[in-house]
Amino acid sequence: MIETELILGEQRVLLQNISWDGFENLLSELGETRGTRLIYDGGVLELMSPLMNHEHSNRLLDNLIGILAEYLDLNLKSVGSMTCKRPDLAKAVEPDSIYYIKNEFLVRNKNKIDLTQDPLPDLVIEIEYTNSTVNKLQIYAAIGVPEIWRYNGEQLFIYCLEGKEYVERENSPIFIPIPVKEIPRFLQQSQEIGEQKVKKVFRNWLRDLL
Repeated sequence: MIETELILGEQRVLLQNISWDGFENLLSELGETRGTRLIYDGGVLELMSPLMNHEHSNRLLDNLIGILAEYLDLNLKSVGSMTCKRPDLAKAVEPDSIYYIKNEFLVRNKNKIDLTQDPLPDLVIEIEYTNSTVNKLQIYAAIGVPEIWRYNGEQLFIYCLEGKEYVERENSPIFIPIPVKEIPRFLQQSQEIGEQKVKKVFRNWLRDLL
């Protein structure tokens, strides 16, 4: 069965009864230089094609996170929308952005990461103007990613893994003492003053906080 949904930020296609081998073959056929994000959970496969609003939010948020890490003197390795695969769990997901921060030194020189052997990312970003049909938080929890940010175009939600479930938090443990839930106002302000100016405003905000 195939279901298609088109909204302001994303286009989604849902496929049922897809084997893991079928998923791996599709990954190989699509290649790495593609815009489509794939999510796989025990036979269910969702393909999401980000539209302009989605990509703009993702790119600008990525820039702001880089600035934030710089001001807090944190090493950061960004690996984009790398496929997070766990064939032993029959689960895979491609976030909008993935960051190694606390574990950055463990993957600094790696060109390929295998999550069955290598450290987990410290932070994953999901831009979602609508909810995925697949429960991505359950996939991330099964994989063991410690922190997820979800941005819906208006608000930023922070989820931290406690045991086997995510708990919503007001602050990010990684970026204490910065109130990162205020970041959406900078994303929205960029529509009025442009990206370059909003990055300057963001830097001034951080300087005043610190």
